[in-house]
Amino acid sequence: MSRLVVVSNRVADPQDAAPGGLAIALEEALQRQGGLWFGWGGTVSEQSPPPLCIRPWKAVTVATTALERCDHDSYYSGFCNSTLWPVFHNRLDLAAFDPRFYEGYRRVNRQFAQQLLPLLQPDDVIWVHDYHLMALASELRALGCQQRIGFFLHIPFPPLVALGAVPQHKALMQALMDFDLVGLQSRQDLQHFESYVLAQSDGRISHRHHYRAHGQQTRCEVFPVGIDAHAFAALTTTPPAQQVQATLAQEYRQRRLVVGIDRLDYSKGLPERIHAFRDLLERHPAHRRSASLVQIGSPTREHLQAYADIRSEFESLCGAINGDFGELDWMPVRYMHQVLTRAQLAGLCRSAAVGLVTPLRDGMNLVAKEFIAAQDPADPGVLVLSRFAGAAEQLQEALLVNPYDAHSTANSIDQALQMPLAERIERHQQLLARIEAEDVHWWCQRFLHALHQCQPALARKPRISVAARSAVLDAEPDMPMTRPTRDGSFPYLRVLPGGGPAQPSTTAALRRGGE
Repeated sequence: MSRLVVVSNRVADPQDAAPGGLAIALEEALQRQGGLWFGWGGTVSEQSPPPLCIRPWKAVTVATTALERCDHDSYYSGFCNSTLWPVFHNRLDLAAFDPRFYEGYRRVNRQFAQQLLPLLQPDDVIWVHDYHLMALASELRALGCQQRIGFFLHIPFPPLVALGAVPQHKALMQALMDFDLVGLQSRQDLQHFESYVLAQSDGRISHRHHYRAHGQQTRCEVFPVGIDAHAFAALTTTPPAQQVQATLAQEYRQRRLVVGIDRLDYSKGLPERIHAFRDLLERHPAHRRSASLVQIGSPTREHLQAYADIRSEFESLCGAINGDFGELDWMPVRYMHQVLTRAQLAGLCRSAAVGLVTPLRDGMNLVAKEFIAAQDPADPGVLVLSRFAGAAEQLQEALLVNPYDAHSTANSIDQALQMPLAERIERHQQLLARIEAEDVHWWCQRFLHALHQCQPALARKPRISVAARSAVLDAEPDMPMTRPTRDGSFPYLRVLPGGGPAQPSTTAALRRGGE
C-alpha cells in the first residue's frame, strides 16, 4: 500500500482538547493508514531557513516547519486570511488586495515544497489540504515531483465574479491545475469551479470530471467531508459530557435550549442569528422564559480587525436582547467566548432541543453533523440549518433556512420547538443514517480511490521551472543538468527558502525534461 502524505497549513496538536473539524478528519485518515503529516507547527522563527521538526505520533510521522515573521504576516495573516478567506466566503468588502500578500503566499508554498521533497518516497500519495496551499503542487512539480498529488478545499469555492476580484486569480487557478485531483465540498462549488475554468481559463471538459486548461488536466469532483458519527455519539456518555448535561438539566429544567456552536467568524452569521432570535421572542411571545439560546463563540484570528469588529457587534447585540427581554431569573441569550472540549460540546448538543447552524456561507459545517450524532434517538432535537452551508446538500431533512431572512429563520426555530415527537424521530433517523453512511472514512476512501485512478504523474512531462534550474546552476555551475546519476536522478544543491545556505543532496526530483 502506498504511503499517505498529508500536507496542511497547520498540523494538529495531539494535546489539543478541542481540535477543529479539519484536524479531526485528517487524524482519522492518517491513523488508519499511517504515513506522514507535514505542515506549519504554528511558530514564528528568526532563523532563515526555518527549522524542520520531525516526531512520531502513534502511526504517523509528523513533520512541522516554522515561518519567518515576514512570511507569517504576508502569507497567513495576509493572503490566506485577509484575501482568500473573505473572497471565498463572498465578503469582497472585507478583502485586502496587497501584492506583497501573494508574494508571501508563493514563498511559503515554495518553502513547503522544498522541505517536503526530501521526505517523500517514490510511491507516496500526497493529499494537500485547503486554501493555504493551492500553489503547492505547482511548486512541487517545478522541483520535479512526480507522485500523485490531490487537493481538497474545505471552504467554499467562490463564484466566478468573486474569484475574479483577486488580482492573481489566473495564476492561482493555473497552479491549481497542477494537482491530479481537486476535491470540493458541494455540487455548487463544482459548478463555480467549472464556470471559471470554461469562462476564464479558455478551458474545456475533456471527459466526465476532467478539466483541461493551461496545458494541464485535472480531475475535479465533489467529496463532502464527514465525521466519525459513532465516535462523537460515544462522547455523550463520557463523564465531561454527562456533567454538562446534568448542569444544564438543573439550570434550565423548565426551559428548552437552542444551541449554537461556532468560531467567532463573520462567515457564521452570528449577528443575523441574534436578530432572528429577537424576532422569535417578539412575534412568538410563548417562547419568552421557555427558550434560551446558548451560543459558543470560540476565539479566532483576533489580531485581524474584521474579527475584532464582529466580536464587538455580536456582544453588543447579545447585551441588547438580554437587556430588552431578560428577567431576574431568565436571560434569552447565554454567550460564551471560549473553547470547550469535544466531550463538553457533545454534552451540550445532547441537551439541546434545537441546533442552530446558520452560516452565511460555509464549505461544509461539521457542527451540523455532530449535532445529529449527539442526539438521543428516542427524543432527538431538531437541526435548523442554513441553505448556504455545504452540509445542506446532504441534510435535506433539517429545517433549511435563509439566514439573511430573520422572520423566516424565527419561524423555523418556532417550528422546531413545537415539532411533534414522531416527526422529530423520523427526521433524525434519516439524517443519522446519512451521516453514518457518508462518514469521514467514506470520505477518505472515496477521495484516495479517485486519486489512485488519476493518470500517474510519471506520464506527465516534468516541469522544472527556470527559477529552480537557475538556482541549481548558480549553486554549482559546473554540474551537468542533463547527465543523470546511475539511479536516474540529478545531483543538485537543495535550495532553501529565505536565501539561506544551500545543502548538498541527491534526489530523483530533477529529472530530464523541458521547462
